Amino acid sequence: MGSVHSKRLRIAVLNRIFRPIGGGAERYSIALVEQLAQRHDVHVFAQQIDHHWPGVTYHKVSAPFSRPRWINQLWFAFATWWATRRGFDVVHSHENTWHGQVQTVHVLPVKYSLFHGRTGSRLALRWLKVITSPRLLTYLLLERSRYTVHKQRIIVVTSNSLASIMAQTYPLSASAVQIVTPGVLSIPAAISSDERRDARLLLGLPVVGRCVLFVGNDYRKKGLSALIEAMRYLPEEAYLAVVGNAAQIPGFRDEVEGGGIGKRIFFLGALEQINDAYRAADCLAHPTLEDTFAMVVLEAMAHGLPVVVSDARFCGISGLLTHEMNALILENPRDVRALASALDRALFEQDLTTRMTASGKLFAQAHLWSEMARKQEAIYYSALKSTS
Repeated sequence: MGSVHSKRLRIAVLNRIFRPIGGGAERYSIALVEQLAQRHDVHVFAQQIDHHWPGVTYHKVSAPFSRPRWINQLWFAFATWWATRRGFDVVHSHENTWHGQVQTVHVLPVKYSLFHGRTGSRLALRWLKVITSPRLLTYLLLERSRYTVHKQRIIVVTSNSLASIMAQTYPLSASAVQIVTPGVLSIPAAISSDERRDARLLLGLPVVGRCVLFVGNDYRKKGLSALIEAMRYLPEEAYLAVVGNAAQIPGFRDEVEGGGIGKRIFFLGALEQINDAYRAADCLAHPTLEDTFAMVVLEAMAHGLPVVVSDARFCGISGLLTHEMNALILENPRDVRALASALDRALFEQDLTTRMTASGKLFAQAHLWSEMARKQEAIYYSALKSTS
């Protein structure tokens, strides 16, 4: 008889949205599924599916209550509990559900976002808001159930900073927390000038000039407003390519056109092939106000791009980075002048960019998806062992 660590597992993965053009959480889940399907029987349960991979079985979950979202969250939790209550070795949830031996956390806990730093009357008012809101009560109750620790529950977080926040918010969960960071599939070869030109032509970007890349679905949370202001302090040859949720473009387009910088800002919407954007760019700007890790920073580093990123108080990956070695780290992502200065260095200070490119690739090499999948696999075996 083979050991539990060599057993081919039947795994249920729960993710409401399973599309590569979704956010970082969706792309994280997809990347792990693609790796794990090479060795295991993987079943994906989702309401929105745009993915096809050998060895993966897809189960479309109905969405009779798409609005309001909190009712849909309850429905998804119940529907997937019913569908996976038997027949699987491991149930792995990337959603706010009460079931699943493995729970991966991609965002700040609801409880933390609602109550952290509030005292006295501000705390009392916040509690009043919560107890009068079915939506907030539902999210909090689901989350409390999700992070209740028992011998079959393992909680996976994507960064050290998120692990610390989990420990503050749900102290009893600390013993069940393990870290599996995002990864990259491979380390591409250095981008040639011809490849960069071709990528820019494909995306409709200027062939000549220095391209700053921004990638994010929540433009305001990821710091696009400050970045647009910072572009005003950069030389005319510098321009900004914005990749992400097209629904947010109209408001920002009005903002840049009204400020006279519109000709240097290019809104590309969501891209099926994000690698084209990395090939087209000269650096990545990620002045985020909230990110538990920031997969785009890691991907940009793998492509040899210098990166400018908020510090670890705002962005989880920065706790693993070294300023001026593999990134330029911003103490205050809202400081437009400091952001502009960092971007100017990332675009035009050759010795610095050469060092950051080399060190960034080494950092990314230590975070390959193949290795991250092995860590996740070990967590599955540990969860399976706890049930036997």
